[in-house]
Amino acid sequence: MKLDFNDLLIEPAVQSDIESRSEIDVYYSSSDMMHLPIIAAPMDTVVDDRNIEIYERSHINYCIPRGSTCEPVSAAGYGIMSFKSYGLDEFISVFIDKIEYLDNRYILIDIANGHMSKLAMTVKKFKSIYKDYYKLMVGNVANPDTYRMLSIMGADYVRIGIGNGNGCLTTQQLGIGYPMASLIEECYKLKQNLATERVDNVARIVADGGMKEYSDIIKALALGADYVMLGSILNKALESSGPTYFHGIKIDQHSSTAKWLYKKGYKLTKKFRGMSTKEVQKTWKANNLKTSEGVVRYRNVEYTIEGWSKNFTDYLKSAMSYTDKKNLHEFTGNVKMIQITDNAYKRYNK
Repeated sequence: MKLDFNDLLIEPAVQSDIESRSEIDVYYSSSDMMHLPIIAAPMDTVVDDRNIEIYERSHINYCIPRGSTCEPVSAAGYGIMSFKSYGLDEFISVFIDKIEYLDNRYILIDIANGHMSKLAMTVKKFKSIYKDYYKLMVGNVANPDTYRMLSIMGADYVRIGIGNGNGCLTTQQLGIGYPMASLIEECYKLKQNLATERVDNVARIVADGGMKEYSDIIKALALGADYVMLGSILNKALESSGPTYFHGIKIDQHSSTAKWLYKKGYKLTKKFRGMSTKEVQKTWKANNLKTSEGVVRYRNVEYTIEGWSKNFTDYLKSAMSYTDKKNLHEFTGNVKMIQITDNAYKRYNK
């Protein structure tokens, strides 16, 4: 039996010595980095060249969508990771066949089926050429052993989760998938084993898809995810790249009008679409359109990017205070989870 987030709760510590949330650090920090354990998904209704600086100010990492001309602005010094996305064949052409060195050193191979042998062999070849010059994220996968294999091949980050995303129909239509809570937990156990085996590279776990509440993200971290990738949640922010509408009229989300309407509480809506939809395939100028495994939806604007980031930071600090954990390294994968009944979930799901 495999579990999802609604099947679990985080058990508080017997006793917590934390007296104030100010004692808690929810950032990954180093000499040149300070960012939240969040990555904005490579979706064209989430990230574009007009909002990446807002993500950076909010300490949220991001992935530039495939085909975008957007370039990272992380030279501003906010200490985040900005990944440039490539399809597998495009990646092979640039980095394997031509052996080009590009400025942006965080790279994402953005494909739906990360189980292909071609991907594993490409990762191995890439790392043999470039060593540690680039940091490479790959996926998506929905089998813990595939996470282990890609880690051994040299991937620095592995996206786990297939079909859970709010813009994705893969599991619904194909029956392929793996419940996210169990997938994270089992990948985390393999990650620990790899570290014990002294494997040269142990990939960080990026839980991708299907997060609906702040609590889902916090549970994902508690189960062992190093990062959580968000698409749908960030699309509902005013500044997301999804087209924005007021009573059916398209408006510029960065305009003073949009900001005024939002502050006054008027209803604004956002377009959100999965990246395997035929709409997106057309923007990529695909010759043969494939059956869509994604959806197009319109949802209400609920917050700003910076407002969401502040709320998430406060909620995560509060959760960590209950578990007596002062930083992410203590919290991630190191708290007790308890399985609950449907009635227990209904009791608090207001």
